[in-house]
Amino acid sequence: MNASRLPLLEILAFVEAELARGATVIELDVLDPDAGHGHYAGEPIDGRLHRPLRVWVDLAERLGLRLCTPRVAADGLVKLRFEKLDPHARLGGAAGTEKYGVDSEFARVTKLEDPGFVIDMTEALERVALPAHARVLDLGVNTGDELELLMQRVPALREAAIVGVDHSASAIAQAKERFAGKDVKLHEADINALASLGLGRFDLVLSIGTLQSPGIDDRDVLRRIVQDHLAPAGAVILGMPNCRYIDGEIEYGARMKNFTQPELGLLVKDVAFYRKYLQQHHRQVFVTGKNYLLVTAVHSTSRL
Repeated sequence: MNASRLPLLEILAFVEAELARGATVIELDVLDPDAGHGHYAGEPIDGRLHRPLRVWVDLAERLGLRLCTPRVAADGLVKLRFEKLDPHARLGGAAGTEKYGVDSEFARVTKLEDPGFVIDMTEALERVALPAHARVLDLGVNTGDELELLMQRVPALREAAIVGVDHSASAIAQAKERFAGKDVKLHEADINALASLGLGRFDLVLSIGTLQSPGIDDRDVLRRIVQDHLAPAGAVILGMPNCRYIDGEIEYGARMKNFTQPELGLLVKDVAFYRKYLQQHHRQVFVTGKNYLLVTAVHSTSRL
């Protein structure tokens, strides 16, 4: 279908109709996005409508499609091929404590390949401005992706003393190999029972994608972090998943059962609670991120 002169509403209606009739592949010929640098989506160029590639990426994501690499077509057009994602190809974990272990489906995903996460997390770490030889606690460390990011992107933290906690034996074993020879101590333990580990206090406590996991009382864990494990001027970075993984793709937005589009109500509720609680304990709070929302809390006096 030549969609180069059609408004997006007509294109969307066409794609939705094709999906409704069972199509698994949809192809559109559109104006080459490179021909419209400096133009906004929908602006005409010689009678045809410009749209940045981002428009087509977003369209694919919101409709459960994979956008294949565009191919050159005739007369300044490119051919876009959309393929329907397999709705059953969602990541699933093993049973018990190995749900997120190294042999689970979740082990196929590395957040270090998500540019948004890497950039947002780097900014959050820089905002914290930790002292030299800081103590860092990572709850839900798994195999240590966040620690790898911390060490590579923030040179000042390469000398940090790091403690990681996770209930997956296989993930902890792999993390120990990964950080052998570094000042990293790893514990296989239940995050709900931090008090039994005698960990002490830290300049930074971070937890990414863990507090919303089944079986974790996130409110109680946050209280224990602040009251038992945070140094007087310590900082917190909490990451909440705002995406899902399906058929090799990442889709933005927390989802509720039977909702086809993001529904962020529960996520917003958690963010609001964390923000208010941390502010009550004299922290200035920042909320950033996309696929993972990052709640970063620094001591109020450290920002003066």
